Amino acid sequence: MTQTHSPLPSLRARAATFGLSESEYDLLVEKIERHPNALEAAIVGAMWSEHCGYKNSRPLFKAFPTEGPQVLQGPGENAGVVDIGEGWGVAFKMESHNHPSAVEPVQGAATGVGGILRDIFAMGARPFAVLDSLRFGDPDSPRTKFLVNGVVEGISHYGNAIGVPTVGGEVTFHPSYQENPLVNVMALGLLRHEDLAKGTMGEVGNQIIYVGSKTGRDGLGGAVFASADLSDASQADRPAVQVGDPFMEKLLLEATLEAIEAGVVAGVQDMGAAGLVSSTCEMAYRAGLGITMNLDDVPTRETGMVPMELCLSESQERMILVPVPGREQELYDLLAKWELDVVNIGQVEEHHNYRLMWKGEVVCDLPVDLLNEAPKYTREGVESLGIIAAREHDLTDIPVPDDLGGVLLRLLSHPTIASKRPIFERYDQQVMTNTVVLPGAADAAVMRVKGSAMGVAATSDCNPRFVQLDPYVGAAAAVAEAARNLACVGATPLAITDNLNFGNPHRPEVYYQMQQAVQGIGDACRALNTPVTGGNVSLYNQYVEANPDGTHRTVAIHPTPTIGMVGVLPDIIKRATLGLKGEGQVLYLLGELGDSIGASQYLETVHGLEAGKVPPLDLKLEQTVIDGVLGLIRAGLTDTAHDCAEGGLAVTLAEMAMAGNVGLKVQISSDTRADALLFGEAHSRVVVAVSDPGAAETLLRGLDVPFVRLGGAGGASVTIALPRQNVELSVNLTELSAAYDEPLNVVLG
Repeated sequence: MTQTHSPLPSLRARAATFGLSESEYDLLVEKIERHPNALEAAIVGAMWSEHCGYKNSRPLFKAFPTEGPQVLQGPGENAGVVDIGEGWGVAFKMESHNHPSAVEPVQGAATGVGGILRDIFAMGARPFAVLDSLRFGDPDSPRTKFLVNGVVEGISHYGNAIGVPTVGGEVTFHPSYQENPLVNVMALGLLRHEDLAKGTMGEVGNQIIYVGSKTGRDGLGGAVFASADLSDASQADRPAVQVGDPFMEKLLLEATLEAIEAGVVAGVQDMGAAGLVSSTCEMAYRAGLGITMNLDDVPTRETGMVPMELCLSESQERMILVPVPGREQELYDLLAKWELDVVNIGQVEEHHNYRLMWKGEVVCDLPVDLLNEAPKYTREGVESLGIIAAREHDLTDIPVPDDLGGVLLRLLSHPTIASKRPIFERYDQQVMTNTVVLPGAADAAVMRVKGSAMGVAATSDCNPRFVQLDPYVGAAAAVAEAARNLACVGATPLAITDNLNFGNPHRPEVYYQMQQAVQGIGDACRALNTPVTGGNVSLYNQYVEANPDGTHRTVAIHPTPTIGMVGVLPDIIKRATLGLKGEGQVLYLLGELGDSIGASQYLETVHGLEAGKVPPLDLKLEQTVIDGVLGLIRAGLTDTAHDCAEGGLAVTLAEMAMAGNVGLKVQISSDTRADALLFGEAHSRVVVAVSDPGAAETLLRGLDVPFVRLGGAGGASVTIALPRQNVELSVNLTELSAAYDEPLNVVLG
């Protein structure tokens, strides 16, 4: 093989520069029976990075169920696809842009949106919704305010410009995210079954067509950057952050969908992490073939670019299309009208290698299988003694506050619970005219399927405090909450995508969190019939901080396995929102009263303790409650439902009252301590409002759903009486709304 640089054994000492350990470099040499050149080492480093190769996480995925009659496309493609009926499918996926957003929040978040949208239309689906799941540090700190404003600006800039609505999501604030925010973005798209596209090269002789923006030097090393710890030096990695152009993406979207619909493409792939290399490598691997590409033909927007830059740039708005043999000219003609760069850069070969040419010489010649089969690591996980101690912390002596109304106001004003309207208002929520339920109005987003009575619902959920204290139960609870949220709008849960955000997997306590969380997700998905169709892993979410004495301190995020779930409404007319609809309705709690303050937002906010056992999760009860909610909505017995989550039952009731501008009065007879009844965060609980209590109770009994009659809607206050504790909490709606509406305005400045 001819090479532009002599293969140097000294590359081994520089292996980390390319994202490889020395042992991985040795494995590479053993596999190819020679030393690689610098370009080859860099390509392998990118493809074997955690971001592309999933080398520390893939062995755990055997715990996931991935099949079911609703699954049209499972893991392994650009996005998962589920069947929603009538010949329609929904493509959906979630990905992260955490490290880029930490150093350049506007472009980091914007290109996160652009990247996930390309994954959706690469499947032949028209994107029609985005949800974002965001985690930030101390809301009072200048850095957090800078990051929140930048991330929100980036999401709104890209989504609004390309014309895809942002319809939901979640925002959490906790000190563990201070230096390492999380920006997880989920996108959904609609397609007809016959338009489902795959990321493959097809057959020998097929052309490899580069489409979209020219290649620049932005985003260089992005995959490797995303697979390393953040530190004080991370600002130097700003060139690894891409720069997005939503208007170019709109052209690329329309061109790609038109080409798929015309039947002139055999394969489609987004150029995402590791750019040109990963997209073409993955397509060749799926086809079981090799490729030869000429890097001289790659369109560039900067002069003097060399193979390393051409291969690993993560410039945005670029796709690889493989034409159907014999229809190449049709594809060229179709793409020409969209004024995109369209260049034939190579062809599919029988040799099973990834071969790159530059100025007439071979500069890379590596087996396709080698690049796509990163070494896999199964490590030993050990639970942190500190977490065990926190979970076993004795909470019996925690005092019950005298002013429980003041506690409710304090919880409502916590930025994690408070209204997210100041953020949602910056997003276009109704472009495309599919949005049926606006952000914040219900527990999940709802979009119509035009030409059908059906609707699609979507949500993203995770309580990181639960996962921190008990990774198995916390991760399973994220799946359960997502399913419950979909049921609360009238949707049958179908399947999930996930974004597994953790610290450094080389640390035994982090690997333990991963093991337990993945198992919890898998068990919950099996119990609730919501298979995993794909997702993303983001590791090394921790910050290495230098101490004045020269030592270093590592701050890892709370483990955050974010769950994105999709469901279907058979009849979009039969849906529910969370706001009370008027006076006189009767309120019921479906599920059981809570009896613990463990792991609650209340315990952390009021008592400064992140401790106690996570409430136990009964997945059979969860399914029963989901069936009960869906039964009531589809029987026309309720159009008001809201799940109990952060802040517990009192916060749930207050949110329902504020959303409908209708007060309520309830009474709970239980011997449990008052703060546990009001603010405990037991799972599998939904509050509904009904006008025909007799019919509702008959239906619930027929389904064996446990329920508690709470009281009724009416008045201008939220009043909750606990007669056995001789406690009554009563706060007027004006006070509640003032506490709830303002906090995010302060954070956003």
